[in-house]
Amino acid sequence: MDALSTAFETVSESMGELIDGFYTRAVVGNVDTVGITPYLVWYLIAGGLLVALVMAFKKRCSSEDHVPHGPFVNGVESLVDFIRNDVCRGTLGDTWKSHFPFLATLFLMVLLCNLVGMLPTWKPGSGSTGMTAGIAAMSFFYFVMVGVKVRGGWGYIKSLAPKGVMFPINIVVWAIEVFSTFLRLVTLSVRLFCNMFAGHMVMGVFALMCTIFVEPLFASITAQTLGVASMSILWMVLLVLIYAVELMVAFIQAYVFALLSAVYVQLAEADH
Repeated sequence: MDALSTAFETVSESMGELIDGFYTRAVVGNVDTVGITPYLVWYLIAGGLLVALVMAFKKRCSSEDHVPHGPFVNGVESLVDFIRNDVCRGTLGDTWKSHFPFLATLFLMVLLCNLVGMLPTWKPGSGSTGMTAGIAAMSFFYFVMVGVKVRGGWGYIKSLAPKGVMFPINIVVWAIEVFSTFLRLVTLSVRLFCNMFAGHMVMGVFALMCTIFVEPLFASITAQTLGVASMSILWMVLLVLIYAVELMVAFIQAYVFALLSAVYVQLAEADH
């Protein structure tokens, strides 16, 4: 029982270190003014991976035989087809081609940011509110620009209030619509951050449990320490299961982010 109680005490002490590791700190400069955080570094790494992915895909597709093949090319083509059909065509209709480059880039960037954080000791580029707010701001400004392009600046502002609503109710409805439009920026950012943060926190807890329950074996090998160490097998199984779930969550969150962005673009183009 002494080894078991010691393991649980170590867990409570290590939890503080785990949570502290998720806080945003500047590696260059200061987070209160101007600085570079680890999450920004991993975001840039994900961006570099996206550029390398596109260049490698283009090179494979322009091969001499002009017949793209292989798991890499087929996998990328499947992703592109998925974005084109499920996100763009299904939501935007006839205008999908003009928005496909942005939405495809958005989906792939969020997906790579999420997947980068799945590697040991690495952090997701979408793992802080500052980074997810920046990604959400791209989507926000894009659909606002689409609305302005379709109707003009003043026309887009007026379009936020539905037609046929009598005065002064239309003023109230317009104010609510303006608020909800800006709220999209917050919901896009918070949804992505919370899902990625929660998943990585859970994986971190199970990883701690795996290591801490094995530590008593290094002090002495007894029946008691072997019994405590055997509990780490359960934590390892749960960690693998959570890891598999997080891989799906990484994809789902990228899909939801791109899909909601497409919906907001469709709303900006729609004739209310």
